[in-house]
Amino acid sequence: QVLLVESGGGLVQPGGSLRLSCAASGTFFRIDTMYWYRQAPGKQRELAASITRSGTTNYADFLKGRFTISRDNAKNTVHLQMNSLKGDDTAVYYCHADVISNLGTRNYWGQGTQVTVSS
Repeated sequence: QVLLVESGGGLVQPGGSLRLSCAASGTFFRIDTMYWYRQAPGKQRELAASITRSGTTNYADFLKGRFTISRDNAKNTVHLQMNSLKGDDTAVYYCHADVISNLGTRNYWGQGTQVTVSS
């Protein structure tokens, strides 16, 4: 069983910053690609950013350089630094990971952390 736990969400004013973190725990060999998704009210969940184990990153076009994804393989964590936040960034942010264990390759989701951008 693998557990992903997000933290760092909250209320922030427009133009502000937040740093989300996600920690993986459980029994597994390694974690390959890690992702941050988000789901705004009434909208479908969408991919925000991803990072491979070797550090290759990919971002959704709508982020326009405002967010940075990073990871620490030794600690099995992934982070999302969010700058210049806007009201449209209000959403539940979910961590997602491709995990290799004795069960093979499976993907897991965290429970989500709420980010609210409002004055």
